[in-house]
Amino acid sequence: MCQISFYIPDEVLYDTKMNTSEANVFAREAVALSYYTKAGVSLGYCAEIAGMNKGEFIRLLGENNISIFQFESEDELKEDVLNA
Repeated sequence: MCQISFYIPDEVLYDTKMNTSEANVFAREAVALSYYTKAGVSLGYCAEIAGMNKGEFIRLLGENNISIFQFESEDELKEDVLNA
C-alpha cells in the first residue's frame, strides 16, 4: 500500500475552519472522487481510499452529483442493459 503525504498551510485550515483530522478526511474523499471520475478506479478501491464502505462511498458520489453508472458511449450503456 502506498502512503502519500502533503502539507496544507495553517491558513487554509483556519479559513476552512477544519482541524487536521477533518482536512485528512476531506483530502481522502477528494482523492477518491477524483480517482473514480478521472482514472476509472473501481468503486471498491475508491471506497477504501476514502475510508468508507461501498454504500457510504456511493452516498458520497450522490452528494457530489456523480453517477455510479459510467459508460464510455451510448452503445456501451445499451449493451449493458441488454445483458442485464
